[in-house]
Amino acid sequence: MTWIFLAAGLVLAGLAVLGVAGARAAAAARSLKREVAAAKARLERGQVRLTPQEDETTAPGGVPSGLKTGTR
Repeated sequence: MTWIFLAAGLVLAGLAVLGVAGARAAAAARSLKREVAAAKARLERGQVRLTPQEDETTAPGGVPSGLKTGTR
C-alpha cells in the first residue's frame, strides 16, 4: 500500500513540475508576442518614412520613368 501512495505522490510531483514549466512557457509566449507587436509597429513607422513619395519626376505608380524594367 505504501508503494501506491509513493507512486501517486511522484505522479503529483511530476504534474506540478509540468504545470510550472507550462506556466513559464505561456508567460514567455505572451512576452514574445508583445515584443513582436512592438517591433512590427516600429518597422511600420519606419516604412512610412522609406516609402517613395510621388513628385514631378515620378510617373504614376511610383517608379521613375527612366527606371522602369522591361523597357528599352
